[in-house]
Amino acid sequence: MTVICFGDSNTYGYDPRSYLGGRYGPEHRWVDKLAAKTGWNVSNWGENGREIPGVPPSFPADTQLLIVMLGTNELLQGRGPDETAERMERFLAGAGLPRERLLLVAPVPMAPGEWVPEPRLASASAALAGRYRALADRLGIRFADAGNWGVRLAYDGVHFTEDGHQAFAAGLFQVLSRP
Repeated sequence: MTVICFGDSNTYGYDPRSYLGGRYGPEHRWVDKLAAKTGWNVSNWGENGREIPGVPPSFPADTQLLIVMLGTNELLQGRGPDETAERMERFLAGAGLPRERLLLVAPVPMAPGEWVPEPRLASASAALAGRYRALADRLGIRFADAGNWGVRLAYDGVHFTEDGHQAFAAGLFQVLSRP
């Protein structure tokens, strides 16, 4: 199976201890763990700081599954859950892939930390899952809520720890194993 994981720094595998954009090794990143467990051809299209693009990139026609996890950076930039979900709807509508090939993942909610000094950010990120679930239902695409997978966040309240990547990979694998 050919899979693209399209997301932000948590998809990229950013290591918050690096400060210069460094990333965890492949043995820790959830994308690489998914590839190792499944044997699939999994491409990491994660990028630090990525927000939901106004125009989706051209995904290869042979993409059998597009996993999209974005929205945290919108919230960090002051957008609310409703506006973020609207941006996601436009993105998914323009992705150019059949609905059965799309999986929308609600990001792990932020927690108080160095990058999350205000409680409103944590509550807005927790609210995003409900907006994304409703969006996925409306569009007829698959949905997963990473907030239910026990993903540990680093001191900054945003980025996954190494253990967090392991928990994320395990939760995603369970979702993908369901018919």
